[in-house]
Amino acid sequence: MRNSREQKLLDDFERTTWLIEKQAEGLTHGDSVLQLPFRGNCFNWVVGHILESRHRILEILGEEASWLSPEERARYGRGSEPITTAAKALPFERLLEAVRQSHDRIANALQARPAGYFEEIIDPERQRTRADRLAWFHWHETYHTGQLEILRQLAGTDDAIIR
Repeated sequence: MRNSREQKLLDDFERTTWLIEKQAEGLTHGDSVLQLPFRGNCFNWVVGHILESRHRILEILGEEASWLSPEERARYGRGSEPITTAAKALPFERLLEAVRQSHDRIANALQARPAGYFEEIIDPERQRTRADRLAWFHWHETYHTGQLEILRQLAGTDDAIIR
């Protein structure tokens, strides 16, 4: 049986994956690249950025990720240029498939690790454990997942996913 911290991470990633999929429901590739009238990123970039972060999560878990090439990771990485046209973006459906694939890979990796694995210090300078880093990356994911609500509305859905 996993400890409560590991179970919480598992539950948290399941919850954000569900929310990403619900926010994306019914949106087209064109909808995914709509731009806000102020500085920000489109839905497509936010989902791609979450996937880029999930790549790093799997690295922390000792796994490899294959849904984004190094060039694609750079396209969705921190500080990258905004995606302003459909032609500059990865196909939205591909990103959404990778969201589910990445969740499944993270869940399997979380469940397969031995006792004590998550308490190993991986950042000695800051005394951060593997679990600390994973929790930070999940917080980062929730930050961006929250942005999807506004970006969904930009596409004209006029609905509420969480009530």
